[in-house]
Amino acid sequence: MRVMLQTLHALLAPAAAERLTLVINHVIGSEPVAMQRLQPHAGRTLVLALDGWPSLLPPPPMLAWRITPAGLLEWCGVEFSATADLQVRIDASNPAALLARAAAGERPAVQVQGDAALAGDANWLLENLRWDVAADLQRLFGPVVADGLQRLGSVLAGALKAAFSAASGLGDRFGARFGPRV
Repeated sequence: MRVMLQTLHALLAPAAAERLTLVINHVIGSEPVAMQRLQPHAGRTLVLALDGWPSLLPPPPMLAWRITPAGLLEWCGVEFSATADLQVRIDASNPAALLARAAAGERPAVQVQGDAALAGDANWLLENLRWDVAADLQRLFGPVVADGLQRLGSVLAGALKAAFSAASGLGDRFGARFGPRV
């Protein structure tokens, strides 16, 4: 069973990282200014590290990207082992709380190491880029269907936010109750 789960993870993790890269590039590509800000950093690498990831969960894929001459991102793959030009570290010891905060639109606390100019432009992207899901839905399905999907998505997002918030609270409560004893 364990081998089967490892094989499934080996297949799904890279696919998830590739899809995440497509979404990020879609958002970056929707703002020409964002691409222009990244173009001077072509060839540099950016790594997103999830610190404290619970060992009971499957490990996340390697989240390392190379900036292309076009100002987009190219996923470096699972074998990436070079030194990153910029490393962004996020505390992921409580993934439910992290997702709840993300669903609420809150930026997580991050630690940044590396190239200052690249860090400044990456921060600008985080501050200024937003995915206009409603516009994408409207382009794909038309205004009537997109409006219904957007309302459904808002309801689901609210329910997920509440569920993650509750799970985070339970994790905090059980962690304090059953945490390490000294």
